[in-house]
Order: sequence, then C-alpha cells, then structure tokens
Amino acid sequence: MARFRVTTGATTMPDDTGCGILHVDMDAFFAAVELRTRPELVDKPVVVAGDGPRSVVAAANYPARKFGVRSAMPFSTAKRLCPQLINIPPTPGLYGEVSRGVMAIFQEFTPLVEPLSLDEAFLDVQGALRRLNTTPARIGAEIRRRVTAEHGLNCSVGVAEVKFVAKLASGMAKPDAMVVVPVKEKLAFLRPLPVSALWGVGKRTEEHLHQLGLDTVAAVADAPLPRLRRAIGNAAAEHLHALANGHDERTVVPESAEKSIGAERTFDVDQHDRGVLELELLRLSERVAGSLRSRGLRGRTVSIKVRFADFKTITRARTVPSGTDVAREIHGTAVELLTEHAPSGAIRLIGVRVEGLDDGEGGIQLSFESAEPRWRDAEVAADVARSKFGAAAVRPASLISRHEG
Repeated sequence: MARFRVTTGATTMPDDTGCGILHVDMDAFFAAVELRTRPELVDKPVVVAGDGPRSVVAAANYPARKFGVRSAMPFSTAKRLCPQLINIPPTPGLYGEVSRGVMAIFQEFTPLVEPLSLDEAFLDVQGALRRLNTTPARIGAEIRRRVTAEHGLNCSVGVAEVKFVAKLASGMAKPDAMVVVPVKEKLAFLRPLPVSALWGVGKRTEEHLHQLGLDTVAAVADAPLPRLRRAIGNAAAEHLHALANGHDERTVVPESAEKSIGAERTFDVDQHDRGVLELELLRLSERVAGSLRSRGLRGRTVSIKVRFADFKTITRARTVPSGTDVAREIHGTAVELLTEHAPSGAIRLIGVRVEGLDDGEGGIQLSFESAEPRWRDAEVAADVARSKFGAAAVRPASLISRHEG
C-alpha cells in the first residue's frame, strides 16, 4: 500500500481525479486529547478509563496497543496485559467539545459532513473542488494540518471514489498519514485484502466464506453470483459482491438536526445520598448547558432519567416557561423532578436531558420582576475561560472536591 500513502509534508499526490469522498479518523482520540496536557506520557502506554470496578478502556494510545490493549476491554484485563499501563480518568465534556471544534474544520470545506462518532466522519468534497480551486487529496492534507495546528491532534484520512474504500484507506493510513486510492487503482487496492475487510463481514460470515474457499476480496469478486446467493443468501451475496468489485452506492448524509441533548452517569456503587445525587445533577446540567450553548440551541423541556438498584428505570419531564441553555435553570428543574418522583431508594444511574430544541432566534423571555443575577452571562464567561484554559478552569464551587481547595 506504500504507493497510496501520503505523509505530512509530501509535495506530490497520487491521482485523485474522481475521488470525492474523504473519511477522516482521529488517531487514538480520547487518549490523544488527554495527552495534550501530559506530554511526558506520550511515549508510555496510556489508556483512558474510569477508576471503578466496572471500568472499561475508552481509548488506548499506540504504545499501549503494542501490548494488545484495545478499547472496550475491561481495564483489569488491560492491566494484566501491560502491568506498567497508565490510566487517565476521562474528563467529562472535554471530548465532545474538542470533537465539535474538529467537525467545524470539516464543515469549512463542505456542508456534506456525516459524523459516525466523536472521532470520525465522512466528507463529500466534490462540490467544493471548483469553489476552493483544489483537489480532494489537498483538502485532506489541509484538514490534517489544521487539526494538528488548532487542536494539537493527529488524524488519518482516506481519499477514494466511494465511502467503503475511503474508510478502508483511512484505517491503512494510521497513524498520522493519508491514503489516496486512485479510481483506476481501486480494484488493485481491494483485491489482495482479506475477506474480513468487506463492510458487513463479521466473524461468522468470515468463517463461512473461508469454508467456501473465499479468503480474499478478489475471491469474492470473482465468485459467480449464483454461487454466493446459494451460500449466504441473496441480499448478503449481492452486497458483498458489489463491494468486492468496488461498488458502493451510499452517499454522505449530513448530520440531521438534534432533537435533544443529554448526559448521564452510572455510579460504581449504588447511591443513596440525596446530596451526592443533586451534585451529580449539577455536574450533568453543566455539561448539557455547555453543549446547548456551543451549538447555539435552547430547549423547552427538561427531563431526568433514573435507574434504581433493581434496574427499574423511570424518566420524568417538565416544560419550562421559555427555552433555556442555562445550567442553573436546568439543574433546578432536574432536582424538583428527582424530589417528586424518586424521593428515596438506591440509584444506579442518573441522567439529565433537554428536549424541544430550537436555535433561540426568538430571544430570551425576560422577567422584569426577577432579582436573579444574570446566570447565563456568568456561564458564557465560564465557557470562554474553559476554551482558553481547559475544562477544569471554571466550575461551580460545589463541584470542587475538598482536596482541591
């Protein structure tokens, strides 16, 4: 795959004519975000995981991956594989904040951005080429440069004619490079790959295809379609045969308007203390309000989610007088709902959500009789401070633990 690979600073690009689809994937995203402020740990095996008995690995940096540590692995397993493993607890709200900044860079190049998660997205740049007087590969290179310069992170980019090939290419670009698959070389790129590279081939399908002697993409591409249909069914056969021959009709679908924004927490130990629960509701309300403000949204309905120790789960909601993006208002409503609908009992999970979103163009309803301070102004000022100095720069005093005081 070396002839397709483009690294930082390259002056020549493979032929990208007709390659209007990009897949951008952040490298070890959660770990990389945390390591920006811990450069002394960059070359050591690091994971991001909770510190409780149920914690799993959210992300592993590349030195940790050399020991077999992977995301979604129980932390206890990861520690056995790599006894010197360093764990960084996740920073609530930070990854979403950074993701929004990265996605905003993508949207400067094209409105056709389809996020798949916080750390990866498809882009259709075909309509932007003439407007920007550039090429797909040069857009990919500029995105990589901007993400590093503005966020201190690396990403890998796949450039191809279709989504399936672009996603494969970004995986092969890791870490910190770009792979361009020219249209004329698409089949040469695909055919040597193992059959597991085909989108939709899980472990059981892979085993079945191996039993049929179909070990590579080339073997599936060359197999008579009637034989494939008999072996794995009509729909699967036609899907895999098309992919193996480089066909993928899927288009890039931009993210649809959000209907709600929420946050929740599962406690390591079931929680009885109402004071602790109210503080957690404040923490969650801060996250939700910050997300609303960053998107320019307000919501009319506040809801809570409560899961008890016996796994019984309830949701309760209340509509507020006017749309809000203020943590104090969200928290006050959430506490009322908790008091009224879950006054007692051990709680395993608690969450806050704001629904009925709009862009707030109708303005904020003012109350001339209220003597309340302008809480929103204070929270917006805190947003600015956090964006400059980090997520922990400004927090409500009640959320600062005693050992920090």
